[in-house]
Amino acid sequence: MALLPLSFEVPGDVVERAAQVRLLVLDVDGVLTDGSLFLDDKGREYKAFHSRDGHGLKMLRGQGVEVAVITGRTSGVVKHRMHELGVERVYQGCADKLPFFHQLLDELGMDAEHTAYVGDDVVDLPVLLNSGFAVAVADAHPLVREHAHWTTPSAGGRGAARECAELLLFAHDRLDAAMEPYFAAPRR
Repeated sequence: MALLPLSFEVPGDVVERAAQVRLLVLDVDGVLTDGSLFLDDKGREYKAFHSRDGHGLKMLRGQGVEVAVITGRTSGVVKHRMHELGVERVYQGCADKLPFFHQLLDELGMDAEHTAYVGDDVVDLPVLLNSGFAVAVADAHPLVREHAHWTTPSAGGRGAARECAELLLFAHDRLDAAMEPYFAAPRR
């Protein structure tokens, strides 16, 4: 098991379930953001993403876990942010997310039992109920939290995706490897 501990407690059965995950799929609004929608007078949309969430996704990808996004809205901001993070599988405008989840699994040749899905609202339930590791953010709708295998300590857009990434790295015994580059600099 990893030498570095997680900064939050997780039951053993959750770690076992997380160890099976090879693909992390995330919703955007309410998961990678706090759910706020900022629109200017011309209808242009703005979103705020937490930088630690983004870095967690980069670390996860760097350790061999695939990352994808399935979101109900369509936004150039999401396309741009996911491109920055190297997330290539981005499905936007998905009012019904389940068909896109199945399409993603087909594209990757993967079974649902090897996926984690992170959601916050009832529109996420169909995918949550079909994934191997269902994750709710701390401020998710009560029904989402009720049907999740694990609820993050932090709210959406406030570090929940980073916590999920670190849990997956820990469960795969890759957290130390992901953190190693930050300890490699010579000390003075």
